[in-house]
Amino acid sequence: MISPINVDFVRTPVTLKIVAFFFLSITFFYFGYHWFDGFNQLTFFSDSQSPNPFVTLSPNYNKSFNIPALIDHHPPPVAAAPHPIAPPVAAVTDSIVPPVAAAAVNDSIAPPVAAVNDSAVPPVAAVNNSVVPPVAAAASDSIVKFGIVNENGSMSDEFEVGDMNVSDWVNETNKVGGSSASDYAKSVIKKFEVCPLSMSEYIPCLDNVDAIRKLKSTEKGERFERHCPEKGGGLNCLVPSPKGYRTPIIWPRSRDEVWYNNVPHTRLVEDKGGQNWITRDNDKFKFPGGGTQFIHGADEYLDHISRIIPGITFGQHIRVVLDVGCGVASFGAYLLSRNVLTMSVAPKDVHENQIQFALERGVPAMAAAFATRRLLYPSQAFDLMHCSRCRINWTRDDGILLLEVNRMLRAGGYFVWAAQPVYKHGEVLREQWEEMLNLTTRLCWKFLKKDGYIAIWQKPFDNSCYINREAGTKPPLCDSSDDPDNVWYVDLKACISRLPENGNRANVTRWPARLQSPPNRLQSIKMDAFMSRNELFKAESKYWDAIIDNYVSFLDWKKLTLRNVMDMRAGFGGFAAALINQNLSSWVMNVVPVSGPNTLPVIYDRGLIGAMHDWCEAFDTYPRTYDLLHAANLLSVERKRCSLSSIMLEMDRILRPGGRAYIRDSLEIMEELQEIGKAMGWHVTLRDTAEGPYARYRVLVCDKNQLVNQSFEEYRKIQVQVSLPCKGEEVVNAGTICLLIPAIKNSPR
Repeated sequence: MISPINVDFVRTPVTLKIVAFFFLSITFFYFGYHWFDGFNQLTFFSDSQSPNPFVTLSPNYNKSFNIPALIDHHPPPVAAAPHPIAPPVAAVTDSIVPPVAAAAVNDSIAPPVAAVNDSAVPPVAAVNNSVVPPVAAAASDSIVKFGIVNENGSMSDEFEVGDMNVSDWVNETNKVGGSSASDYAKSVIKKFEVCPLSMSEYIPCLDNVDAIRKLKSTEKGERFERHCPEKGGGLNCLVPSPKGYRTPIIWPRSRDEVWYNNVPHTRLVEDKGGQNWITRDNDKFKFPGGGTQFIHGADEYLDHISRIIPGITFGQHIRVVLDVGCGVASFGAYLLSRNVLTMSVAPKDVHENQIQFALERGVPAMAAAFATRRLLYPSQAFDLMHCSRCRINWTRDDGILLLEVNRMLRAGGYFVWAAQPVYKHGEVLREQWEEMLNLTTRLCWKFLKKDGYIAIWQKPFDNSCYINREAGTKPPLCDSSDDPDNVWYVDLKACISRLPENGNRANVTRWPARLQSPPNRLQSIKMDAFMSRNELFKAESKYWDAIIDNYVSFLDWKKLTLRNVMDMRAGFGGFAAALINQNLSSWVMNVVPVSGPNTLPVIYDRGLIGAMHDWCEAFDTYPRTYDLLHAANLLSVERKRCSLSSIMLEMDRILRPGGRAYIRDSLEIMEELQEIGKAMGWHVTLRDTAEGPYARYRVLVCDKNQLVNQSFEEYRKIQVQVSLPCKGEEVVNAGTICLLIPAIKNSPR
């Protein structure tokens, strides 16, 4: 019988060599796997074009690590102190300030430098995103110097780092308990109904009836100020649209007409129809462009102001304006065509829908009141401030309200007052006019001219007039310790805010040059980087220019309806400036969170607008008022202070149906954000950033569903999920989702 195997073939030398090599490979792999398991070593290869290629060992060479602890974000002490994994530039990519400064500020601005040097951090460095305590970083001998990439793309060490109080340092990676998975806090996604239809125009901090009822006094307008619900009593449902809500009319048509069902209120038509404010035409409201003092139209009124004072050059020296008691914001609406950005403000009073009409038209606006607290805008913010029959008694309490105007008015800026005391001559009105003249004289304002029903003053350029006043003249200058840019829940002060004398005056260039020029006040921002600030400013601008260019090219932003835009963590305003550079027909509300440095003065000096805000509370705007919400590196910071679900619910409240949110943040919170977004009925898509799939950041693109033609009964059938705390290891009911979320210890606020 012939064997099926060719024995001669097996005995050939080549075959024997292959078999021997195979068994030797298996043997070496076995011994290597079991005997050298604890020999930790990674080899890094440089892919740069350096003429001297090199190979280096990992700094973790011959170290042991607790893998579960690393996954739980508990870096062992032995790994924190040695040589840094990445060069100093890697730290710059995580913050707008240099590495040590970033540790001190803790809530620094979005990473502009990352776009300049995408290859600075190797993939391994991206895994370990914990914050190294500043003491260990300072003691490391391996770091010779820090640097920042300048406008030429080269490393520069010409900057200073401010003092840091180590006692205030909080290790952001600390969690409650040990490093095991059982030490995680649990959060359950529980179903919630949509709010009642009566809440379709709900503003949590302005409609808190219980808090307003408890006020000791309301005679100074206290009821129109912020009174937010207590912790745990905030919004816990989705605010519905009114019955018959329709997709808003797009700009520029929206300047002249909006859908009636979107703002179904006729009070202003009844009260102001004869003054050419607003009329109703079947299913639309129409805006002829008039006002109480300019019934013949805003354009003619603006021309009149320029004729009175030729120095008021709209769109050049006059770029940022505040319109007090704005009505339906026709003054600001018509200034837009003159390259002037106007913040239109009014309280939620008997004409409570003024701001809602303004935003529905696509005009910048915000609910605000001159009462007992400072408005949420910085000092020397506005080139011109306007009050046309705004119903404010400027001379009450020795002029404390006009002192607030003086604080916000730029040095050399103009105050335009159109009111009955200017042109009527009754005894009471004449007394009011004399009181106004007396007060403005004591404020060192220069009375320029009165023409018809308009009077115009100009604020001084420096403090010389204040200093040379007679002794005892009131109101006095504010104490030098007063910070005129400190505005969050700060009471009005009966004193004159000093103008800076250190060279950081708010003098700015003409528009549009001021948009790209680092302003003088950049040097006065309370940050830990000093000499490098101009580079930081330019780096942020380049960073957002590149990103917005990608959004426009690949996500078809020019095809989207982007009129009312909010940047929820604005930094220096680079995002808004990039939109202007793309010629998009949008305006941006630049919000500066209280949890970070106050960069609002820089934003206004650039010719942009914005406000201070705490995202653990509700924003002072109506529901459904923004087309796009942009949040870069915000939620990972704010979750240390309040729940992500509360912030996301607030985003849903102010976002229009069909609107979009872009959340650019760290990868570690994206799973939770996706679950909350889906629970609110949003369509969410997670995208990589330009840094690639190994970057620490992702972009969550969220689309809010239309849901505009459903009745309230249909709304109530929709059950929405929002995260709430679980109780221990309880079994979660069917239909709920449980998330593992690290519990944060030693929250900074």
